[in-house]
Amino acid sequence: MIGAAQPRLLVIPIHDDNGAVAGGLWGCTLFQWLHVLMLLVPEAQRGQGIGSALMASAEKEARQRDCLGSLVDAYSFQASPFYQKIGYTVFGVLHDYPPGYERLYYCKRF
Repeated sequence: MIGAAQPRLLVIPIHDDNGAVAGGLWGCTLFQWLHVLMLLVPEAQRGQGIGSALMASAEKEARQRDCLGSLVDAYSFQASPFYQKIGYTVFGVLHDYPPGYERLYYCKRF
């Protein structure tokens, strides 16, 4: 009904001083959406706009791939203010995952 799935990886690594991967963004585009699977900025580099820059770069590439928007999930104790600040809205909540917290599902239409 929807055609064959044709996922395309989208990876933007952060390298440390030795050239090893120390973080970055891992995701894929599928069905005209960017799905951010992991966003990791090393603790020493947080608060410097790197996460926002990674997301902006991924969104730019997703637009070039004709994506309609982006989706990501995070735990309630993680980056909720970050995603809201860069224009994402909650479209789903899984309560008590893990117990006492929520798993939040965000999206942003381009």
